Order: sequence, then C-alpha cells, then structure tokens
Amino acid sequence: MGCGSGGCNAGGCASGGCSTGGCNKLNTFDWLSDMVLPPHMKPFDVIEVRFKGTRKEFYRNDKNLDITNNELIVVEGENGYDIGKVALKGELVKLQLKKAGITDYENHAFPKILRRANEADEAKYKENLELEIPTMYKARSIAMELGLQMKLSDVEYRGDRKKATFYYTAEERVDFRELIKRLADSFKVRIEMRQIGYRQEAGRLGGIGSCGRELCCSMWLTDFKVVHTSAARYQNLSMNPLKLSGQCGKLKCCLNFELDAYLEAWKEFPETDNLTLEFESGAYRLVKTDILKRMMWFAPMQEFGGEWQGFKVNEVKHIIHQNKDGVKPELQVKKKEVVKVELDFKNDMGLDSISRLDERKSNKQNKNKKQAKQNRGGATKNTSTNNSKEQNKPNEKPNGKPNEKPNGNKPVHNRPNSNKNKNTPPSNNVS
Repeated sequence: MGCGSGGCNAGGCASGGCSTGGCNKLNTFDWLSDMVLPPHMKPFDVIEVRFKGTRKEFYRNDKNLDITNNELIVVEGENGYDIGKVALKGELVKLQLKKAGITDYENHAFPKILRRANEADEAKYKENLELEIPTMYKARSIAMELGLQMKLSDVEYRGDRKKATFYYTAEERVDFRELIKRLADSFKVRIEMRQIGYRQEAGRLGGIGSCGRELCCSMWLTDFKVVHTSAARYQNLSMNPLKLSGQCGKLKCCLNFELDAYLEAWKEFPETDNLTLEFESGAYRLVKTDILKRMMWFAPMQEFGGEWQGFKVNEVKHIIHQNKDGVKPELQVKKKEVVKVELDFKNDMGLDSISRLDERKSNKQNKNKKQAKQNRGGATKNTSTNNSKEQNKPNEKPNGKPNEKPNGNKPVHNRPNSNKNKNTPPSNNVS
C-alpha cells in the first residue's frame, strides 16, 4: 500500500504525496539509480512519463533537463501541452520500450519534454483533478437525457485544460455525436470519446479485490489475457460466477496465475473420464480428485453405497494396469485413524490458553449459583429464628412497649380468666 508518510523511497519520491494511487500505480523501481555511468556513455534521453490511470508514454529529453522520478514535468501535446509525472529514466527505459514494441528508439519520433513544472503548472494540475468529478456527474446526466446505452466511467483533462477525454464502456455501438456537441457547449473544451473494456475500466477506477488487496489491474497488470472457464475446472474450483468474477464482471485474471502449475500436476494423473476400478468386492468410480495431495477418491457403485476409499496416484495407476490384465485385486479397507490433539496455546507474551476466558466465565457462573443457594438457605434460617423470637417475647401493649410497674412495688400479673365475662356466676364447688 502507499505509505503516505513521506518515507517511501520505492519510487524515489520522498515527498509525502505518495498514496494508494501514487507509488503503487504501475510503479517501476529504478534499481540502477545508484550506479554511475562510465565516462564514455551518455544518459539515455528517453523518459517514461505516467499520467492519470494506467496511461504511460515516452518523451525525449533533448534539453538534458535534470529531473527526478515522480517529478511533475510539462510535455508536448496535440496542439498544446500536458502535465505528467516521471515514471522511469535511464537505461531501464530501454526495456520498457522493448515491451512496447519500439526497437529503433534512436530514430523514433518521440514527443519532447518542454520544461519542469513550475508553481503555476502545479496549481493548474491540481485544479484539473478537482474538476473531474463534477464534470463526470454532469456528463452522465446529459447522456441519460439523450437515452444513450453507455456508461461514462472516467474523465481526464489535459494539462492546458483545452481538451477532455471521456472514457466509456458500452455493449453495442453508440452514436454519441449529439453528446459531443452538448459536452463541448457545456465545458468549452475539445471532447474526445474513448471506448475501453471492462477490465480497463476496473484498472482506472481501482478498488479492493476479494483477496483483500488492491486490484492487480490498477497496480501492475497491463497485459490482459483471455481467461476461460477451463482454468477454474483444472484447479477444481467451484463454478460459482459470483466467486470467479472480479469487479469488472469478467473472470478473474488471477485464475491464470497458477494454471501452469496445475496443468503440470495433471500430467501425473490418469485420464479421469468415467474412471472405474474393479475389486473383488465390486466396482468403484471416481468421485473426487485432490491435485495438491496427489490423491484420488473412489465410491462403490453398489445400490446402497458405502464409504469412500482414497488412493495415491501411483496406486491408482497400478490398479488400472491390473484391471487391464483381468486381475481384480482385493480391496484393503483403510481404517480411519482417530488423532487426539491437545491444544496447549501460548502466545508470544506467555499468556494462558485462549480458553481461559471460558473457564473464568464458568467459574463466575458457579460462584453465582452457590451464592444464590446460600442466600436461599439463609433466608429460611432467618425466618425460623424470627418465629422463635416472637414466641419468647413478653406481652406488649399496642404501643409495642413491655409491661411497666404502675404502683412502683408490685408488678401487674396477667390473669388467665381476665378475658371472661364479668357476669358469669361463681362456681358452687365447696372445698
């Protein structure tokens, strides 16, 4: 990713302006920058200049200007000038010219570098970048009013702001003559419409892929090769369009990256079209192939089925050779080995296992249950104690105070028949 801190020396900028779209935008590392040329050699006068998106062009430094990588320079343009950044200079530019198919670079008519960008040029360069977004919104609204079946994906102003290039994608041919007239009247510049593919559109816009990294087409990939669905089949990938397609809507370019390794590995395997193996217990058919482990899995062709059996590629070839000779070997059922793994996790800081939080949680729950049980038992005990105390309490008056001595000497005793009716006749018993 871009550094954004000013300490990035990958491109030689060290200016603090490098970011995701700076250092990693199809950057090239000049690993010959620290080497001094021999006295009899002159510096190579062709320089590679980078513009917005993935566009790179070559210019001749006939004035021998002392420029550095990632420096803004003013170069010749069609009926004007343009502003770009130096991407690469020196002897490594010859390799870039060779990739572009330019061999006779000494006699080739390259456009020239006019000057190093001054403060006015830098300010205009920043203004052009700020105008691109509102220009794009307005151009899209005009295209929708005209009912054109096209998608405007990006716009780029030239350095002198006399020309604007609109990049679009479309399924069919589009008549945009009326659109060009409307855009020229609105922005007062020359308009150029350039159709690009969906892969080029994703490369210009950029983004993050499903792998978590920046898109390859926006970082370093410029040669877009055709990707077939057979590349996914050879790698035993799921034929799910959502997983196999990138942000451009096409098959991912990375499907071709490891295809050669898989094709080389497939040469070790026998032909897998309707492959069956004959054993004494019955026939088995191929159901799964693990390319990296060099394993082939077979399932019985019986009515009720059975367990799958895995064989190495050499074992499968040997059994096929025996079947051709009319020999049906005995199937040796491989027992499944149960492996008990005790996880003893400790990180670099020497802490306990990752299950320590679960143990702490269970201990806390057990402690809470025990505390609740004790509280319930204590509540029952306190209730019985209170009842016994109430029984042992002396008689109280309604105000809650115990009996007092009104006469000062003799206490007042409770009489058991005090609650009886006073009109009850006395007993006739004679002692």
